Amino acid sequence: MPTTTLHVPTADGLADAFAAYPEGGGRHPGVLMYPDGFGIRPALREMARELAGHGYYVLVPNPFYRHGPTPVIELPEYIGEEARPAVFARLMPLIEEHTAERALRDADAYLRFLTTRPEVAAGPVAVTGYCIGGLLATRTAAAHPGRVAAVAAFHAPVAADGLDALARITARVHFGHAESDLTPESLAELNQALDAAGVDHTSEIYPGTVHGFTMSDTDAFDPGALERHWNRLLPLLDRTLTGG
Repeated sequence: MPTTTLHVPTADGLADAFAAYPEGGGRHPGVLMYPDGFGIRPALREMARELAGHGYYVLVPNPFYRHGPTPVIELPEYIGEEARPAVFARLMPLIEEHTAERALRDADAYLRFLTTRPEVAAGPVAVTGYCIGGLLATRTAAAHPGRVAAVAAFHAPVAADGLDALARITARVHFGHAESDLTPESLAELNQALDAAGVDHTSEIYPGTVHGFTMSDTDAFDPGALERHWNRLLPLLDRTLTGG
């Protein structure tokens, strides 16, 4: 599986990024994958390679590049309960400084870069993300309705900008929520807003999960929920990007 490290020109500098794509040359549909707050690391690279193996060019940017290249903060190999307080003490200031304005400037740059890669096919792309990356994915889809055909977000605060913001999305949507993040009542309110806006979506709580369930290097990991994530994500991309 070919992989590479790239640098994406943005309005505020160069964002380092990881890319994975199928072997054998040719051009492939593009997917912008936003990492969770812990950033680009072996677990995210493995997820990008997995997705690329299904026929996609996957670009994973470092959202916190303004604070330095990957790894922006030092992480243990396994992020368990004991490690979380120290990790979050360093991570939360970066998340708080990554404003919606910054995120949208970066989204412009990431999409421009992705769609001009020689390995990426012409046409719309998909955006996916995890945790804070899921919010960045929804912001990207809402800001670029003509360029993003599908958006998926997992254990993500997708309504952090308000339910009205989601109404601007024209892409097909899948939201996979952690049971610890969203009550059934909040899910119903979210889905009613998506229905009212005419957004083509599936939005569901993954049973028995806690925040971060897709991440294999954390104590939140749920193998069954990760598999469910792939079972939702891959058909979405197939329908929207390859006509399957």
